[in-house]
Amino acid sequence: MDYCYTGDAHEKLFAAYRADEDPFPTQTQMEFPRREHRRPEVDILKRLFFPTCWNAAELVRDELAVLDRLDTLGGLFFAGIRPYSGSDPAETVDAVIEQLPAVRRRLKKDVEAAFKGDPAAKTYMEIIRSYPGFMAILVQRVAHTLYEAEASEYARELTEYAKTETGIDIHPGAEIGDHFFIDHGTGVVIGETTTVGEWVRLYQDVTLGALHFEADESDEHRLKKGYKRHPDIGDHVVIGAGTKVLGAITVGDHVSIGANSWVTDDVPDETKVYVTDHPTQERKRTK
Repeated sequence: MDYCYTGDAHEKLFAAYRADEDPFPTQTQMEFPRREHRRPEVDILKRLFFPTCWNAAELVRDELAVLDRLDTLGGLFFAGIRPYSGSDPAETVDAVIEQLPAVRRRLKKDVEAAFKGDPAAKTYMEIIRSYPGFMAILVQRVAHTLYEAEASEYARELTEYAKTETGIDIHPGAEIGDHFFIDHGTGVVIGETTTVGEWVRLYQDVTLGALHFEADESDEHRLKKGYKRHPDIGDHVVIGAGTKVLGAITVGDHVSIGANSWVTDDVPDETKVYVTDHPTQERKRTK
């Protein structure tokens, strides 16, 4: 069975392209070196969300070109979901595609957060094209809509692919708020039942993970599934490089956690957490 999209997401995306303003890229004459992904879904998503950044100016000029691209993407989603579901996933695919305009609005906020949160960022274009943290959240936000539509296995395929490209592992089940930014990003892990508020910034090698696992009493070799085991992170939180925030704990609003911290208890609002007893560093001349 072939998939054919019949909704109006193409109209909403086309109108959104026309509404873009500086500092988001709007010029349609630019041509960049091609960059292809091994997952064609990711190529299409990047072009649908930011066509002027990915040699897809035809999407800005022609609404039917957007519809054609959505049809292709929907076909890939359909083929990816069906082996797991064993039934016709057309309604699921429709529901996910209907969410793409809203996902694009959230991604624009993520670009803004990256620009404001990184002194090295020069333009929005640079962030969209080259920041691994932005690519990871772009894929995860789409994967999360698939996860919520009960296509979690296929959603996991997409986030695992993003991990191979970026070194950033965000489970599709994680709930990520607006204006999210991962700087550098290598080694970041965010677990399935994590929630993250708005204006949160993470640095490399941060883990928002589980502290321990519960056993399934019906099978001595199986771990329990479907329960809360990862942290809830509030709004306006900064988590420094190498930090591990573990367990079903709560980190409040306006919290700053310094590099290489180990956090396993709740952190109240308006708090700084940092390591005070660093190992002593010794040096000696070799010549």
